[in-house]
Amino acid sequence: MSSTLTASALDLIGGTPLIALDCVHPGPGRILAKAEFMQPGGSVKDRAARAILLSARADGRLAPQAPVVEMTSGNMGAGLAVACAALGHPLVVTLSAGNSPQRARMLEALGADVAAAAEAAHRLARQRGGYYVDQFHAPEGVRSHRDTTGPEIWAQSGGRVDAWIASVGTGATFLGVAAALRGRNPRVVCAAVEPEGCRPLAGEPVTKPRHVLQGTGYGTVPPHWDPGLMDLAVSVTDDEATRWRRLLATREGLHVGYSAAANVCAAAALLASGRLPADAVAVTVLCDTGLKY
Repeated sequence: MSSTLTASALDLIGGTPLIALDCVHPGPGRILAKAEFMQPGGSVKDRAARAILLSARADGRLAPQAPVVEMTSGNMGAGLAVACAALGHPLVVTLSAGNSPQRARMLEALGADVAAAAEAAHRLARQRGGYYVDQFHAPEGVRSHRDTTGPEIWAQSGGRVDAWIASVGTGATFLGVAAALRGRNPRVVCAAVEPEGCRPLAGEPVTKPRHVLQGTGYGTVPPHWDPGLMDLAVSVTDDEATRWRRLLATREGLHVGYSAAANVCAAAALLASGRLPADAVAVTVLCDTGLKY
């Protein structure tokens, strides 16, 4: 992140550090993690939120001062709240089921009007004459990671990336970064992370739709999914995510969320699998802060 004067919170989005996780994973290989939790909304979703709103304002889909409406698991809502505050738009979010009450309180603190029912999003957008973000179908999400996160990772790693590992919700982070890295090195192994028992990307039936990896593993293949960018899908159990979340806190001093812990767990498993060289560099993402759980 820049140490210079910035015009607004929008300028704090992106440019996050790449952290070596040598304490929690001494080998084989090395895990590097993009610290997306350091953004103003506390998660990787800040990038997509900014990109979607700026694009909608530019082409007229979002009128000046018009309300913005979205259904969210929390992180996109926080990113939108930051962007809406900076751009002068009221925000209404419908919080999907299964998310922590801390997320709702965080969104309300950022000025969002939080509704309880996920199916209310379309209705609220119509009633309030607002712009419905619809992050699952917004191409700007993938483009934001292809154009910013992926190139940042490549530059920060000195072009040394053997594998890219990330959990999948909308798929924007995984797909965008995978496209950027593959464009620079077609041999980069790209592994999607799914909760055990909820693995549609691996072609398995969903047997455990409820899991701790909030914001990922929705039980369906995302609308803009590109299977050509995935080499394999790695499963992570709730217990493994919980264990790695504690390890990241106690060994690295990084208090992150469950999906971030699952990403690191999957990266360690891939490095230990023998599929990659012994000195391989695996890059993943620390999706969000653990303060909202």
